Amino acid sequence: MEALGTDWAIDWVRRSAAVIAEHKAELSGLDRAIGDGDHGENLDRGFRAVAAKLDDATPETPGAVLKLVATTLISTVGGASGPLLGTAYLKGAQAAGDAERLDAAAVVALLAAARDGVVLRGKAEPGDKTMIDAWDPAVRAAQGALDAGGDASAVLSAAAEAAESGAEATDPLVARKGRASYLGERAVGHRDPGAQSSAYQLRAAATAAEG
Repeated sequence: MEALGTDWAIDWVRRSAAVIAEHKAELSGLDRAIGDGDHGENLDRGFRAVAAKLDDATPETPGAVLKLVATTLISTVGGASGPLLGTAYLKGAQAAGDAERLDAAAVVALLAAARDGVVLRGKAEPGDKTMIDAWDPAVRAAQGALDAGGDASAVLSAAAEAAESGAEATDPLVARKGRASYLGERAVGHRDPGAQSSAYQLRAAATAAEG
């Protein structure tokens, strides 16, 4: 498959907005069990704002699309998820640069930069029961798909699948970061909402690439 362009990035964002809206109640329910209970509402508000800005903007590169996402999420999403996800998209935008199309290697670089942005901002590691538990396996799977000769779509499909498994794997973890860490053992058995919403966004990226 050929490299991914601005149309893919816009489709990714719109699909993310749709899936977050669809699962808003579920995400807030997950957050209610171990956090403030507003993750779904916050993210939905942020992605609605992103979608509205896309209606009025004409970004010319994938990087420009991701930068618009970053600045909008940082300014509209409350709690920790706004700065964390905003930084992820910002670092992803910087990795994409001014390229008009992204091949498989560029997509892996984008995902790795996004993950590293979350680590930089949140200081979390894999196993801490945070969104990193979706992003880190996603990046490793994407790199594996690239090493196996996969194209951009295959890279994103591998990333999405690993992110979904990673989110599910947060269920038995004791949280070591964020508000959930105050619960200790009581957080066991609950999925991390940030990992789940990250998995939804990465699946949206893969679906957009297939389209």
